[in-house]
Amino acid sequence: MTSRRNFVKNAGLASVAAVSLAAPAVHAQAPIRWRMQTYAGAALGQHVIKPAVDAFNKAANGQMVIELSYADQLVPTGELFRAMQRGTIDCVQSDDDSMASPTEVTVFGGYFPFASRYSLDVPVLFNQWGLNEIWEAEYAKVGVKHISAGSWDPCNFATKKPIYSLKDLKGKKIFTFPTAGRFLKQFGVIPVTLPYEDVEVAMQTGELDGVAWSGITEDYTVGWANVTGNFLTNNISGAWIGSFYANMASWNKVPPHLQQLLRLAFDSSHYYRQHWYWGGEAKLRVEGKKMKLTTIPDAEWKTVELAGRKFWDEIAKESPLKAKVVQILKDYNAAMEKAGPPYRYG
Repeated sequence: MTSRRNFVKNAGLASVAAVSLAAPAVHAQAPIRWRMQTYAGAALGQHVIKPAVDAFNKAANGQMVIELSYADQLVPTGELFRAMQRGTIDCVQSDDDSMASPTEVTVFGGYFPFASRYSLDVPVLFNQWGLNEIWEAEYAKVGVKHISAGSWDPCNFATKKPIYSLKDLKGKKIFTFPTAGRFLKQFGVIPVTLPYEDVEVAMQTGELDGVAWSGITEDYTVGWANVTGNFLTNNISGAWIGSFYANMASWNKVPPHLQQLLRLAFDSSHYYRQHWYWGGEAKLRVEGKKMKLTTIPDAEWKTVELAGRKFWDEIAKESPLKAKVVQILKDYNAAMEKAGPPYRYG
């Protein structure tokens, strides 16, 4: 009995000693820190990214911390990709187009004209129609990890003067995305590039006549509804395609369990935006008091949709990979049209 007591006592002391020796190594280890910049300004960022970052930082329990910056705070949006590639920034939330990524898929990010009708089209295209694999491979070639893609709001015009017809677009100076601007030039639009936070002032000074950057939810959230006053219900895309990316070396330094936690946090961001934008677009059209709604007749707007398909064919000629993505978009939209309501109407 005495020997057994001594054994238990000594074993207990040994266990305490082992824990005491191991504990300092765990607690002394500094957390992994990532610098992240989003395309969004501070007001919009409260919805499209901050909740996800806050949730991740809490769930990581001191093992990793994401330090979030908003549009243009660390680098201009057009330099985001290069800064991430160099490792100056570890993680980015943006679209391929506006951050000027040097990949074959860049043109399809942001608002590729009429690629989607509804916000759910985007995750389906990426998760079920092969776009995830294409994006991941293209970014791996340039030292960047493509973590995941998701959808945002549609692309509508918000302008100081109401738009009733395509002719009303002629000569309008519009803040928009590179590819959207390239497409809209044929209708007389003058695309303008500015820092995101300068748009509201540019509207007031006359440097801009409007924006084709978002849906109505964003117009109200960031203050653009106050300086435009008119909202065109026709859109050139049903949802913006944006993604989360990371410097490949930074990503590889993160242990697998935290990589999975990052994916979960970013997926929560994708989910939040799905219902926030979808509900907001309808509610503000019905209840919003700051913007007058106008619509270009369907017959006239059909010419814009047909121009969109022609634009697809022009892009497809630029490379075999672009042709592959365009074919996926064609096949997907054909399947949705064949499926009929509620997938496609008319």
